[in-house]
Formats: sequence, C-alpha cells, structure tokens
Amino acid sequence: MNKEVWGIVVSNKMNKTIVVATKNQIAHKKYNKIIVKTNKYYVHDNHNICNIGDKVKIQETRPLSKKKRWQLIEKI
Repeated sequence: MNKEVWGIVVSNKMNKTIVVATKNQIAHKKYNKIIVKTNKYYVHDNHNICNIGDKVKIQETRPLSKKKRWQLIEKI
C-alpha cells in the first residue's frame, strides 16, 4: 500500500504541480522535547484545482519528474 499524508498547499505557481508542507511531531532523541518537523513534497495536480492554503490528501506514486513523487488524492 502506498503512503498517504495530509498537508497544506504552500505554492501553486508551477503548471500541474503544487508544493505541500506536512508537519510531524517527533520527540528529540536525547532531550525528549517535542519538535515539529516540516517536510515539503512536490505533488502532481492534474487539473490545477488547488490554491495556497488548501488542505489536501496526497499519495506516494511512481516518479513523475525529477522531484515529483506524489499525486493529489483529494482537496478538503
């Protein structure tokens, strides 16, 4: 099964591509303090329907370009 994650669109300036930021809370290995880690993913948006600030669900897929390995599942 492919990975699915939720995130927020931070850029939609490219054609058929959006950038989605996801936040994960992890504990620091030594100090056990909660740290918020942000990952950015390049996502294939075939119909250019997403705008900045939209909450989206994305799924891992085969490589579509040099950096694009995710596709849009649904827009919330």
